[in-house]
This record gives sequence, structure tokens and C-alpha cells, in this order.
Amino acid sequence: MTPIQMTSWALHPGGADADASAGLGDGGQLRVVFLSPSMARVTWALGAGFREPRTWSVAPLPATDVPWEGRARESLAGFQRPVVSALAGSHQLATAALAVQLLGGDGQPLRLVWSDPTTQHIFQSDRTTSAYLSERRTGLLRHCLERNPREHYFGLGDKTGPLNLHGRRLRCLGQDSIGYDPATGDPLYKHWPFVMTRTVDGLWTGVYYDTLCATTFDLGCEHDNYHGLFRSVEIDDGDLDYYLMVGRTPAEVVAQFVSLIGGTHLPPRWSLGFAQTAMGLADSPNAQELLENFIGECQSRRVPISSFHYGSGYSSRGKQRYVFTWNRNKFPDPEGVNAKFQGAGMRLVANLKPCLLDDHPAYGALANQRAFIESSVTGRPVIEPYWDGQGSHLDFTKPQAVSWWQQQLREQILEKGIDVGWNDNNEYAIQSEDAFTQGWNQPLPMHRSRPLHALLMTRASFEAQEAFGLHHGTEEPVYSVTRAGPPGIQRYAQTWSGDNTTSWASLKWNIRTGLQMGLSGMFNIGHDVGGFYGPVPEPELFLRWVQSCALNPRMVMNSWKANNVSNLPWMHPEVTDAVLDAIRLRYRLMPYLWQCFQRASAHHEPIIRPTFFNFPNDSACLNDNDEFMLGDRLLVAPVVNEGERQRSLYLPNLPDGKGWIDFYSRARSTAGAWHAVDAPLHRLPLFVVEGAELPVSVPLAGALPKHDDPVSEVLRF
Repeated sequence: MTPIQMTSWALHPGGADADASAGLGDGGQLRVVFLSPSMARVTWALGAGFREPRTWSVAPLPATDVPWEGRARESLAGFQRPVVSALAGSHQLATAALAVQLLGGDGQPLRLVWSDPTTQHIFQSDRTTSAYLSERRTGLLRHCLERNPREHYFGLGDKTGPLNLHGRRLRCLGQDSIGYDPATGDPLYKHWPFVMTRTVDGLWTGVYYDTLCATTFDLGCEHDNYHGLFRSVEIDDGDLDYYLMVGRTPAEVVAQFVSLIGGTHLPPRWSLGFAQTAMGLADSPNAQELLENFIGECQSRRVPISSFHYGSGYSSRGKQRYVFTWNRNKFPDPEGVNAKFQGAGMRLVANLKPCLLDDHPAYGALANQRAFIESSVTGRPVIEPYWDGQGSHLDFTKPQAVSWWQQQLREQILEKGIDVGWNDNNEYAIQSEDAFTQGWNQPLPMHRSRPLHALLMTRASFEAQEAFGLHHGTEEPVYSVTRAGPPGIQRYAQTWSGDNTTSWASLKWNIRTGLQMGLSGMFNIGHDVGGFYGPVPEPELFLRWVQSCALNPRMVMNSWKANNVSNLPWMHPEVTDAVLDAIRLRYRLMPYLWQCFQRASAHHEPIIRPTFFNFPNDSACLNDNDEFMLGDRLLVAPVVNEGERQRSLYLPNLPDGKGWIDFYSRARSTAGAWHAVDAPLHRLPLFVVEGAELPVSVPLAGALPKHDDPVSEVLRF
């Protein structure tokens, strides 16, 4: 690889237009711009210009959404740029919160050092030897930074294993990862190149690399005798365009990042309720009959439930799936069964897939309209394996593809009594090197647009549902779901950790993956309760999984097991009462959970967080653990080990001598200490900050709990 050579510096301090730039040997330019007192941006434009001239992720609040065709990469619109000063005698620019020193020239490598102007503590420092490199052969770009072994790294989306990513080498590249290893598997479904660092001085830094290309983060694996300890970011034939944001707490950093990418959509309240997906039922030959029986079972067993998520079985013929079609042999009366769900108080969500098999009824017409991803060599649709067949992916940068999608969603889903499109299998893992995206007449090769299609597919579904609701006079917010995508999907949809496997290991490590997504700016998240793939869960594992997920933002019981078996609340009679108690706990705490959702949207706060997020000055909270905070008042301590009826738990330090109060017994425990906590099989351990209040609800007499039950009382602890 070749280090970039700097030919000149230019500093332009004073006022809101202050910046710094370096002329590069290839005619390109590296530019540093402050966007707020605590956020700056670095762009490295090659001599030939940006390879990715547009972005779809950056949408700074309170500006409106990004145009469908993208935002110009060089744009600084939407930022309230601060006054920046220059320090005499040095190549340094500074605001009150962030300073950057620009080093290099005279044969020395280009290097940026970011610090706190008050304390001089370092937030981030480029590697002293060749921090910015490029590779002519492949187009690879590399950014190398100094690394301290005591730093902590978080983020990168749906990553597995311990929360602290130090020592890992991880890739941002959406992939269909069914049955992934919950401790080491990588990559999963999201393309999320945002990493947050806790420095050895207790400062917090976030860096977002705005690229759609595959991006690899080496956070301490690689070692080179000539460069000391370092970490690196490699971008596969894209652009180096990164946003650096700093703060005293992780909350300050996460809030800046989420504001940068357009905020978080607040969904309708019903979407917070318990939901069921039963692929085995919808895949069966008598699917409609089984689903009608399911409605009856929920009612007779008094299961609190707010929605049912259709798997793709309604569109299946054998193992193959045909999006926006109904198998009338299995579903002779879709409108009828959908009306029964709605009458039973269950809203409906239908699975959608962006690839059409080559014998799909609409395939020929869409191919003639050139609505698919095409080959730059043949000009024909790219056809690759998909769901036990061969198919082509829609190109969501083509108006005709978006129009067809939205029309079909309206006619085949919404008008049939279903409320929501669930955007699934949208990783666009197309292998052909000749595949390209039309890009609104500005073509992009597939490797520079792969995660974009999940974002635009989700946006297309969101806007179609929004238009349908307005046409029918409803003011209800839109709810949508997506499995894949880059930063920006949180503007439209909920997401989850994908096709996990039923095991105690998945139960344990999925907790971290969910928290990692929260630290990455995805707040409305969850897991397939009980495990999607693999064996049928045994009673104890099933119950502990239900308890663990009962207070996640998303609670959907989803599975795909052998012999069409489905995870269902009553699948193990010996634990059914305890399973229903866990679901009822969710509804009892629904008013507080809803407050957490509202704060996530208004204040850019994760709904569930690691304990260190709430207590960043308590170093013990940085140790790997199984518990998490729901909002700022409630600590949730799931049991993740088989046979465990008591668990060890560290309760974080609290100010003013406060302690922690057991949610059930009201017993007080000392803060800043370890405790042996009783965890009987029927109970999820919960602790509340002393002095806090929790709004709760109870159902009307004789009724099942509902998502919109009013606040019945405020519990004071």
C-alpha cells in the first residue's frame, strides 16, 4: 500500500467557515471541517474525485430526509457550524470542546491528533507512521490509528461476543447469517461502520465512516514491528469520509451520531406489545385452518398478544417463496383470516422479500421494464441462487422498481387487511462482479451499493404504508421492520438480531448483540424469542429466553424448526404459567417502556443499555456481564445459565448514598457492591434505583392486558 504524500497545508480559521486542507500528491485533498463544537469531519478526496459521490445515511437533524437519489457527499447543509480558532505557531484548529493538530510535511506522514483543549487529553491520534494509505491494485483505502491496550471499543452494529470489541477483527457487510455463532460469528446482517471508544482517560469518542463499501475494522488483531500498537479501518474501493464526535459520556456520543443519521422513528404503541410469528403454521398445507386455531388458542389460554407476524409461508409453493402472491390452496380466504386476527385484537405484519424467482408471475414483465439489478456486460438481470431457486433482485434505485413494489404492497398486503410490510432477506449478497445499480441514472457497482437496497426497500415500504394510512384517514404512525441495512434504517424501521439459534449460548450472547446495536444507534431492537434456528428449546431454556426478552424493545416469538414445530407460549405446559407471567410483566411495565421509546426518539437515547452507559464513572460496569438497564431507572438481570436459581450481580454505584430496590420484595441492596440474587425459575430479577418512580398499568376487570391500558398507578421505590 502507498502512504499518501502531502504537498501543502492550508488553514482557514475564524468564523463558521473555518477548515483545514492538505494538498496531496495525486492532486487530491484531505479536508478537516468542524460541524459543531464537538463534531468534525475528515474527507479524503482522491485526485479523480469521490468514488461514492452521494450518501443516503447522513441526514442531520432537524433537516428533512435525504432525497431518494441521495445527498451530495460534499454537502455541509444542515449543520450549525461553530466558530473555530487557530492556535498561533501551530497547525491547530480548536473549538471549546475539540482541537485538532495537523502534522506532516517535509517528508513526514500526514497525521491528525484530536484532543480536549481544556485538559490536553487525547481523544484520538492517527498512527505516527503512514496513517492514510491507498492500494492502486484494488482501490483499498486504509486509516490507521494509535491503540492503547486499555481502551474499550464498542459499536459496529449487530456484532457478537463481549461488548468490548478490543482485540477483534470485524467486517461491516450485510450477510444472511442463519445459525450464526453467537459469540464469534461475523459479519451478520447490518452494515454499520460506527465505532465508539472509551479512552484511558475516561473520555468517549465516536467515529462514523460514511461508506457503503465493505469495511473491515481491526481493533487489535494485527501487529507490525515497524508501527507500534495500532488499529485500522480498511474500506474496499470506496471513500474515506469520517465524522468524529466526542463527549464526556457515551450518551453524548451516541446522541450526536443518531442526530447525524436522521434520528429514530417513533412507532405506534401497539408495536410494543408481544408478537408471535409461526413459520411452521403458515408453511403447512392447511395454513389458514391452523392460524384460525392459533387465534382460538390465544383466546382460550388468555395470552396477552398485540400482533401476529406472517412468515413468508403465505406466498410459498413447496420450499420456494413468491413475494406478493397468496397460495390460495393454503389460504382460500386471506381477507377472512386477516379479519379474524384483527377482530381478536392482533395487528398483522407480512414478510416481504426483494428477490423474484425466475418463474414468478411478474418476473417477465419486470425484466422487460428493466426493474432488476443488471449485469454491466450483458445488460440482462443478474440471476443467482435464492430460496431453493434462481432469482433476480429488484433495483430500488429505479423508479419503476419502487413503483411496482409500493403498488403490490398496497394491493396484496395492505388492502387485504395486513398493516405492515416486514422487509426480510434484504442483504443483497449478490456475487456477480458485473452487477450494478442504476442509481437514478448515476450507476453504482454493486460493491458500492449493496446495503443501500435494504435502506431504500425499507423506505419504499414505509412510505407506501404512510400513504395508505393517510388515504384511509388514519393518523397512526407507521411501523415497519427490516433485517438488514446501513445507518439510516432507524429512520423507518425496527430491526432484530436475525436468525439466531436455540441454545444457552445464544441466550447469553444475544443480550450483548442487542446492547451493541443500541450503542450503535439502533434503539428499536430485539431477538427471536426462543431461538429461530436449531432444536426445539427445552422448557427451562424457553422460559429463561422469554424472561430475558420480556423487557427488550421488540418481543417477537419467531422460529423455523424441523417438522413445522413453532415456538409458542404454551409449547411446554410445565412452564406456561411462568411464560405468561413474563409477558404480562411486559404489559404491566408498558407505560414505562413507552416512555423509554419516546425518549429514544426525542433525545437519541438507547432504550436498553449496558450498565456503563448509565454509570460511566463506575469502572466495574465495564466488566462483561449479563444484565442491562431499561431506561435510567430499571436494571434487568436475566438468568442465562442452565439450572441457575441464584445469580451473582453487581449493582452499580449511585449518587447521594442511594441503593437499589428489589422490584418484587422492595428489599434494599447496597449500590457499588456484588450481591447473590435469588432467581427462581418463575421470576426475572429486577432492581429499581432508590427514589425512582415507575408508571404501570393493569387491564380492565376480566380483560387481557393490552398495549394501551392506561396508567393505573405510579410505583415509588
